Amino acid sequence: MTLAPTPSISEAEREAGLRRLIYEAGFSSATAALTSGVILTAFAIYLGASNLMVGILASAPFLSQLLQAPAVLLVERLRRRKTIAVITSIIGRSMLAVMAIAVFLPPALAITSVTLGQFILCALGAIGGCAWNAWLRDLAPQDRLGAVMAKRAVYTTSVSLAAGLAAALLLDQTQAGSALRAWAFASLYLVGCATGLVSALVVARLPEPQMPPASGEPLGLFSLLRAPLADANFRRLVHFLAAWQFAINLATPFFTVFIVRQLGFDMTFVMVLSVASQIANLVAIRSWGALSDRFAHKSVLLVAAPLYILAIVGMVVASQLGKSDAGMAYLVGLHLLMGAAVAGVTLATANIALKLSPKGEATAYVATSALVSSLAAGVAPILGGIFADFFAARRFELVLRWTSPNGVAVFSPLGLSQWDFYFLIAGALGLYALHRLSLVQEEGQIDRRAMIEQVWGEAGRVARNLGTVAGLRAVTEFSGSLLHDARLRARWLRRHRIIAAER
Repeated sequence: MTLAPTPSISEAEREAGLRRLIYEAGFSSATAALTSGVILTAFAIYLGASNLMVGILASAPFLSQLLQAPAVLLVERLRRRKTIAVITSIIGRSMLAVMAIAVFLPPALAITSVTLGQFILCALGAIGGCAWNAWLRDLAPQDRLGAVMAKRAVYTTSVSLAAGLAAALLLDQTQAGSALRAWAFASLYLVGCATGLVSALVVARLPEPQMPPASGEPLGLFSLLRAPLADANFRRLVHFLAAWQFAINLATPFFTVFIVRQLGFDMTFVMVLSVASQIANLVAIRSWGALSDRFAHKSVLLVAAPLYILAIVGMVVASQLGKSDAGMAYLVGLHLLMGAAVAGVTLATANIALKLSPKGEATAYVATSALVSSLAAGVAPILGGIFADFFAARRFELVLRWTSPNGVAVFSPLGLSQWDFYFLIAGALGLYALHRLSLVQEEGQIDRRAMIEQVWGEAGRVARNLGTVAGLRAVTEFSGSLLHDARLRARWLRRHRIIAAER
């Protein structure tokens, strides 16, 4: 096994590499499911992290993406993508062992260790991911990239859902604040570290085609980003993306804190909500993809983005229902809506920058939109954490008073506190982002009313298809639909990668 690129790769070596590429997704997705997202937030809460620290931890994946731009220059200069990907993966995922040990340290030192480990992990992941994406494009044949990515998506989804639920069940079997809970978190992060290192080992066994010799003078970072910001229409798009990412990341990183601390639900229920959202995302991606093919990405955003904002603001209703059966049912329905909306927003925002970039300059334009989006998404949760204590000390109540001969009755149908303010502020900022989107021009766009009619048509078609499935057949056909949706998503990504390459 060597980390050096190979001048030529035989068909047998390529096939073996593609097989490893598929099952590697299971190890990497297990690492993410056991150590990030909801689990990381729960870990921070267990360690007694303040709202500011929760926000800082949530910002790490986004702020680390700012390293993508210099990572491009690093890959172009070293031209050893496997070396970069494997070394950054080993060092970065070793931080998970440090985070596992942190649970036994004094609280202040534990939080510092976890935060530092998370930032190192995310930073090296961003650098390695840049090399990995370029390497993957050369390794997998273009006519089979869709099938390969579909199988990876199935592995990723299956393992993520299973590992996430297993982690939540393990945590709920231990008492909060007990030594067993500490060992549970340590076990999750140690297993995550182990699966991450296995993933790096598998990646090291993949063949790397040698990059062609560099041609021309190396391009500087600022020269690369100057042209996109000079384009008026693309600048309006960047303005929308920045406002949008700031709006949604002001509140969404604190959903777990809100559901666990304010509403009082356990971690198993939080993971059930996460699973519901992911399933809705997979089911909806096919319809959003069909609508994007037929109409403009902006038209999809004009429907999906308001739905997402509505779901965020809808969390205020959950605080009124509290920990009840009605509250549980409402949160499940809200997360289904949120997952479906996120599918459309993610699909459209990922591709509208590509479509609006001039021919031959797609790399610079997409990089600019990614950098601005990452900066806005990284700053938002930090500001959210800073002002969390301010809003925690404030409460707004709507009081109704009824006076009758029998006395005075006082009703309070609405009470807003702490995170409710964030959900409303995120909604207001989301409306501003939609205003910025309305200024963007894209060929083929239709108005919102026409797009809503198309969405209703797609939703009705999906509902009719699902309505014909019953009993055991529902399970088998749904499993098939996940594979179909994953293939569709992979074909979508492949098509736009090819367009980017032609540009």
